[in-house]
Amino acid sequence: IYLPIAGQSVNAWVIIILGFGVGVLSGMFGVGGGFLTTPLLIFYGIPPTVAVASATTQITGASVSGAMVHMRRGGVDLKMAGVMTLGGLFGSIVGAALFRMLQASGQIDVVISFLYVLILGWIGTIMLKDGLVAIGVLERKVRATPAPRHNRWVASLPLRWRFYRSGLYISPVAPLAIGFGAGIMTVLLGIGGGFIIVPAMIYLLGMPARVVIGTSLAMVLAVSAATTRVHAITTRSVDIVLAGLLLVGGFIGAQYGGIV
Repeated sequence: IYLPIAGQSVNAWVIIILGFGVGVLSGMFGVGGGFLTTPLLIFYGIPPTVAVASATTQITGASVSGAMVHMRRGGVDLKMAGVMTLGGLFGSIVGAALFRMLQASGQIDVVISFLYVLILGWIGTIMLKDGLVAIGVLERKVRATPAPRHNRWVASLPLRWRFYRSGLYISPVAPLAIGFGAGIMTVLLGIGGGFIIVPAMIYLLGMPARVVIGTSLAMVLAVSAATTRVHAITTRSVDIVLAGLLLVGGFIGAQYGGIV
């Protein structure tokens, strides 16, 4: 199938299967999957700018599907998701400005590739360390006292709100900041940010695992939808044919992932 914005032909089944695999991860772990979709599309030969912009569309579709599953089970804190989404929308505006500036300078492809090497290398190192601890190669650090439910910095912030579904009484500043960072990453890299948001919600905010995945998906859904619109209007890099193929696989995959 010919992709009009990317200016090349691709094997439709390869793109659909890619979308399906990412959709499964989205439904299982609350990540939009863009941190896999975008680099895989680039490796397949799609221009980085088109891969980033089109991946946000796939993230939106997969997040809708996954969020529906978790919402039916009462696993979404809508108030927390709303606060994080507000931060994410502001972040997407800042990210769009940076994207256009880099695009105008001709450095956007280099920056996207460099940031992916940096972020995925960092995540891979952390996962490797955890894996070595799990199999006993490295010793696990044991705390003398139990770890606090949420980070001390978060606990010190003013203007506390109650988030009843999560059972938290914290300042909205922390989730706003997390959402802001996710918004910038969504525009620049075509990632929903779930692979960073989920650990931040657990270890910084102290949210219980039962509501983290659904809340993350709800926030990723809103921010990625807004980001897709920003890309379509400003950078004009969204390839609707490529996005459609990814969505077909992603929507089905997220349903299976949510069930699993």
